[in-house]
Amino acid sequence: MIVITAPTGNIGSHLLSRLLRSAPAEEGLRVVVRDPARLPDEVRERVEVITGSHGDPEVVDRAFADADAVFWLVPPDSSLTPEAAYSGFTRPAAQALAAHGVGHVVGVSALGRGTPVADRAGLVTASLAMDDLIASAGVAHRAMACPSFFENLLEEADSIREDGVFTDLVDANRKAPMAAVADIAAAAAALLLDRSWTGAGSVPVLGPRDLSPADLARIMTEQLGRPVRYERQSYDDLYSALVGHGLDAAFVQGIVDMKRAKDDGLDAGVPRTDESSSPTTLEQWCVQVLKPAVLT
Repeated sequence: MIVITAPTGNIGSHLLSRLLRSAPAEEGLRVVVRDPARLPDEVRERVEVITGSHGDPEVVDRAFADADAVFWLVPPDSSLTPEAAYSGFTRPAAQALAAHGVGHVVGVSALGRGTPVADRAGLVTASLAMDDLIASAGVAHRAMACPSFFENLLEEADSIREDGVFTDLVDANRKAPMAAVADIAAAAAALLLDRSWTGAGSVPVLGPRDLSPADLARIMTEQLGRPVRYERQSYDDLYSALVGHGLDAAFVQGIVDMKRAKDDGLDAGVPRTDESSSPTTLEQWCVQVLKPAVLT
């Protein structure tokens, strides 16, 4: 039995679709979802559904009963502090993992462990502490060490369409890994179905090559057939904008600290190898995902 949390999110929906296609018949699939109506009808017919939040002790107690493996993803709650949003949310699950003797957990986390900025990286620091909490439950644990996602650019779709502009806080020439969520889901699916691994560790998913904002602007210009340029936002402007939208001030500071750490090399601590390089290129992703979002 594999339990999938956040099955309607970006990564979870790709993962669930992949598992439904590739899992052997004897492998049961159970999902934890707040609103089962968000699952397609054909999916609901093929999985066991536990309704509720996976931050709720009663929900995870039911969900983890007889489970062999769990896919763990925390949807960050911007009304909380980073510690509460990650470790606080995960604590009931860690207790349920231990109580039910779950063998394997694959969690979505971040790059940066072991780097000089890991302890001042805001949301990433909180995510790494969450990984340690899960591992302390006595499970075999693999943290998917993720860089920034291509999908983050979808938040800029309106600005790209209307003004030909996208923004971030890092230097225009700062190269860093980026990956598609579908590739992260594929790596997670392989771990969930294998389960021959033991102990605690991380699995970096780095995309096919490092990219800078200047590279993103050039590739999007080429693939969209219209000029796209990068504008660097200030830390103060981002902080003021997000707090102005009602986000918790400590959570916003966590975002700002994460962005600053990325500009200081947070994502550069893992050497790129054939195993850590995932296949989807930004060019492919732009054609398949960004172009329809911007041009239709």
